[in-house]
Amino acid sequence: MSIKKQSHFSPAKSIMMGFLLLIAVGTVLLMLPISSNDGCMTSFWDALFTSTSAVCVTGLVIFDTFTHWSYFGQLIIILLIQIGGMGIVTMTIGFAVFTGKKIGLKQRFLMQESISAPKIAGIIKLTGFIFRTTFMFEAIGAFLLSFRFVPKFGLAKGIWFAIFHSISAFCNAGFDLMGANEKFSSLTAFSDDPVVCITIMTLIVVGGIGFFVWDDIKNNGLNLKRYRLHTKVALFTSLLLIIIPALYFFFYEFSFSNWRNMPLGERLLSSFFQSVTTRTAGFNTIDLTMLKSTGVLIMICLMLIGGSPGSTAGGFKTTTFALLILCIRSTFNKREHVAVFKRRVPLETLISVCSLISLYIILFSVAGMIICSIDGVSLKESLFEAASAIGTVGLSLGITSELSLVSRIILILLMYFGRVGGLTMIYAVSGSVGGDLISALPKEKISIG
Repeated sequence: MSIKKQSHFSPAKSIMMGFLLLIAVGTVLLMLPISSNDGCMTSFWDALFTSTSAVCVTGLVIFDTFTHWSYFGQLIIILLIQIGGMGIVTMTIGFAVFTGKKIGLKQRFLMQESISAPKIAGIIKLTGFIFRTTFMFEAIGAFLLSFRFVPKFGLAKGIWFAIFHSISAFCNAGFDLMGANEKFSSLTAFSDDPVVCITIMTLIVVGGIGFFVWDDIKNNGLNLKRYRLHTKVALFTSLLLIIIPALYFFFYEFSFSNWRNMPLGERLLSSFFQSVTTRTAGFNTIDLTMLKSTGVLIMICLMLIGGSPGSTAGGFKTTTFALLILCIRSTFNKREHVAVFKRRVPLETLISVCSLISLYIILFSVAGMIICSIDGVSLKESLFEAASAIGTVGLSLGITSELSLVSRIILILLMYFGRVGGLTMIYAVSGSVGGDLISALPKEKISIG
């Protein structure tokens, strides 16, 4: 087999094609008349948008999920969310292990790339751990949510709602069935309910922290010193990205007169909920159109950052953001190297950080400007929508269903890019680089700043 032919089946390309195939299957199933409540066929573009949003665990929707889609359609959506959230490769290898099939070296390497594991050794054992932990947290989440949803919606419907929202929260998808109360209302009816809010927040955080972090915590417990550098950075950065925005919402955003009727307990819950969900999940317990421009900008930044690598979350990831801050600190301190927790970060990692963040910002900015120009919505609304799509978040200021076909296609591409991952896309479309030839070239400085 030639080298060129082998590169066609590279891990990055396999992951890309896996997501494309799942989106295509989901589109066909959602187009069927049985998938809609009115028994009519859903158009190709609407089904494609919904399928992409579900597979890419985003949560942007054209139709209210409860009122438009039948129970069969809702089942298809939650299955797409589950497979897309855990990852195509993870689900495939997990099924193979369950059926007793032999897992070859190629499949193990593909799994390593899919969940951003540092080594291939023990990858099958890790896959089993991911499955058990995922279904355990989703089952616990559904059990807790059922205490609120069953009394409100009845036994069968309440259990279905609990299962649906638990999976959607853990996979950081943001799809909801609260159209049973009011269309596109998300979880606003439960803004003062600690059981619903804390359960959903916990599921979002656990799903977005990363499978590799779970494994570290399982092996080392609360012995922080034994954690890998990746785990330390991911946990520390995630904690700061929850606390700091929550303080902003509590002490500033919700201090304005338009929130004067919000009780203290609800204000505290809403502050933390918006801080947690904004980075990747897409649920909301408040009317986002009431936020000040500063609050919208903060949410855009959080959506772009997203969760941690190897998780159900999107964005350019918490560790990437942390390394960017550390690069800036090293520049201020006039240091040649970046160090964190007494470890030096390789130069190639820092180059990838700059490339990845720049790519996200460029795509998000250009897409936002195009949507603004085509549909005549405000730049704030279009940038918010673009950030939500590329960060696979799903929050919206209410313009998704009103956008033109061209803008929706742009959002589809952003969602796909955000879920597959920037580095995966780069590796899939780029060829090999002559590193030895480049390293032999003479150096010359360029003035910057």
